[in-house]
Amino acid sequence: MNKGLKIALAASVALNIFAVVGGGTAWVLSRKAENQAIEGRRPGRSEPVWAVVEALPPAVRDQVRSELRANALEARPDFEDSRAARREAIAMTASDRFDAVTVAALLERSRASEMRGRARLEAGAVETLGRLSPENRKALAPILSRHKSKTRDTSATPHPEHKTADNAGAPTDNQAAR
Repeated sequence: MNKGLKIALAASVALNIFAVVGGGTAWVLSRKAENQAIEGRRPGRSEPVWAVVEALPPAVRDQVRSELRANALEARPDFEDSRAARREAIAMTASDRFDAVTVAALLERSRASEMRGRARLEAGAVETLGRLSPENRKALAPILSRHKSKTRDTSATPHPEHKTADNAGAPTDNQAAR
């Protein structure tokens, strides 16, 4: 075979490989961008509750912050009970003394405790919102959203297998103590 023909064949193969890899990369990136766009259209808060509160005028901000903090402290036992019941269910599931009925009851208790805590947080927030001017109420409306948008920082979210109902939306110790 002619040396020039061999070089042309090698160049053609390299160019085809480059084109296939480039096309595959473009396809993967377009799918990723499409998924991010879909995720961005989902409803949810784009900022944490406390960041929304910080945007208020100082006098209103202090009042709202203290009321929401008090609500979070009132709801804390419910969220703690929810986490404890879920931990107990997980421990029983992993142990030799597994009992499906007991695990189901613990998970039900966990869900009920979380819903009770959420109800307290939401009722307190509604009371607080009811005392505000329409302008400030409008600015705080996003705090009623249950989930923070996932488009901001997904690196800080736990792995889906580790995310449980007891830590989804519940105030952390730092948030409740503020």
